[in-house]
Amino acid sequence: MFEGLRFNHWKTEAGAEGIITLTFDRAGASVNTLAREVMDELARIIERLSFETPKGVVIRSGKSSGFIAGADIHEFESFDKQPGGVLGMIENGQRVYQGLAKLRCPTVAAIHGFCMGGGTELALACRYRVATRDPKTKIGLPEVMLGILPGWGGTARLPRLIGAPQALPLMLTCRSVGAEEAKSLGLVDALTTPELLLEAAKEQIRQPRSRAFAQRARAWATNIWPARQILAPIVRKQTAAKVHPDQYPAPFAIIDVWRRGGSNITQRLKIEARAVTKLSATPTCHNLMRVFFLQERLKGLGAGSDAEIKRVHVIGAGVMGGDIAAWCALRGYDVTLQDREMKFIQPALDRAQDLFAKRLKTPERIKPASERLKADVEGKGIADADLVIEAIFENLEAKQDLYRKTEPAMKPTALLATNTSSIPLDELRTAVNRDSRFLGLHYFNPVAQMPLVEIVRQDHLDRSNEKHAFAFCKAIDKLPVPVKGTPGFLVNRILMPYLLEALRMFKEGIPGPVLDKAAKKFGMPMGPIELADTVGLDVAASVGKEVGDYLGLDIPGGLDDYLTAGRKGKKTGEGLYKWENGKPVKPAVDPNYQAPPDITERMILPMLNEAVACLHDGVVDDADLLDAGVIFGTGFAPFRGGPIQHIRSEGADKVKAQLAELAGKYGKRFEPKAGWDNPALSA
Repeated sequence: MFEGLRFNHWKTEAGAEGIITLTFDRAGASVNTLAREVMDELARIIERLSFETPKGVVIRSGKSSGFIAGADIHEFESFDKQPGGVLGMIENGQRVYQGLAKLRCPTVAAIHGFCMGGGTELALACRYRVATRDPKTKIGLPEVMLGILPGWGGTARLPRLIGAPQALPLMLTCRSVGAEEAKSLGLVDALTTPELLLEAAKEQIRQPRSRAFAQRARAWATNIWPARQILAPIVRKQTAAKVHPDQYPAPFAIIDVWRRGGSNITQRLKIEARAVTKLSATPTCHNLMRVFFLQERLKGLGAGSDAEIKRVHVIGAGVMGGDIAAWCALRGYDVTLQDREMKFIQPALDRAQDLFAKRLKTPERIKPASERLKADVEGKGIADADLVIEAIFENLEAKQDLYRKTEPAMKPTALLATNTSSIPLDELRTAVNRDSRFLGLHYFNPVAQMPLVEIVRQDHLDRSNEKHAFAFCKAIDKLPVPVKGTPGFLVNRILMPYLLEALRMFKEGIPGPVLDKAAKKFGMPMGPIELADTVGLDVAASVGKEVGDYLGLDIPGGLDDYLTAGRKGKKTGEGLYKWENGKPVKPAVDPNYQAPPDITERMILPMLNEAVACLHDGVVDDADLLDAGVIFGTGFAPFRGGPIQHIRSEGADKVKAQLAELAGKYGKRFEPKAGWDNPALSA
């Protein structure tokens, strides 16, 4: 059938029973992504299949890493710079997939591993989908994370397949689903094992199995015109409660595209293509694309180097130490967890079980993770560990004393790391003999949710050991950013002026909910008062003093009163707020209360000022790493692209003038710092 046709990225195989197997194996890449050359080859294949119809077609991946990761984002960005380029790219992809959907024979997507974005849309264009039950199998449409929407038929096909109430949340939240859930939704027709995937896909062609009538009827009923007009405003209101359309327009565009789409697939695809093209030109899309590439850069720091770490020992079973140990065990490492008594370790083990149950789901997967994490009151695991992580309380002398006792028991090749959030490493390393193997691994709370780890340098650190730390972060699915070991490092140094100014305003009488609302309106994931309670007022005070002394900032009075009363925040059930079931109970605010007009500027501008100072002081190697660290370490408004990118968008002179104005009104803590003449601020 394909005589005379040569393909770089697709392998074709004709079986004896007339079933064609198309294997996608993108040349020169470890992961399958859909570039223009890939799509052009697929178009040629589909054209041949359209007039030499086989009994059926199976599409599978030739990569062990997964099915298809989606469109080639680098190529998408290049199309974005060409007049009409995005629309042409989208329409071309739609034509290819429509050709696939119109084939007269049964078509089956055989899915193992990740199936995302354009890969999911390819699967939707097939008549059937078969997936493996492997935990690595995940199916989703995450385009909203890039500020766009599914453009190769995702919005046109998914709601009609599984029903709008099920389809819209998947596209609006970027949530991916495992194989079992995909089957229950009707997204997947059959489940199997990786070894039997191809045979199961062929069996779907031999013995086609239609979805249940009730399932098809529900999907139809939620997509008729009256249903779309009724449901769309409801979903829009629910979405607006979470994100603002001016900041994140893509979710609202998805709702509108679905609402306007009729029964004609051609019409739905046309609306979809125009919406993607419009979104691709927005600042939000450009900044979220930038965030994606920043994330890829951080992931790349751990590439090409062996972590040389098999066993991990954590000293300190508090919230941070215990959760670090649990995360490492979750990611496959043998971990020993040490503290003074078992009563301090047990709560960490209990939290670990909750994490394993949430992430791993089934007993057969939970048990091995549980067995990898062991309590170790006596510290016997130190001798076998390739990495020892110290996570005790923030006190220079206590940490130094611990290093003197611990290092003699360590293997000469092991790394010693501290999870300190603020103490300079050049002070800590004076208690370490093999200081070329001493560094900071600063995680963020909550460990299971925050993706960043600061790799904290000190003057004597061997760069080969730094690379091992990068590789370790990659292995535990964290994003590393290398930072200078000065007080607060990068993230806390930038965050503390914001937090301290918010606490100052709180003391002045501005209600906490008002401050939190203003910060969230700017785009922060959590307000500063809620954040202070979440990290712990004791931690905030400790870090605030260390960083504040370095930056010349005072801790607002009154914080000690909370600590004396045992009100440390979320972990004690009460701090600046009361906490119930892990949620803050925020007091009601007088509806007639008028917030000062500059509260957002007072909180955010100190962050921007300190970001400029960090860049000037060489805390990170460049502006992109700074933005990446602050976004992934604090959640700083991703749609703004990071502090430095936000300064560029607003204009450095304008922001500097705003700081000078605040300095004249509130004091010298707002005075512009050194570094505002940096060319990187106007790049």
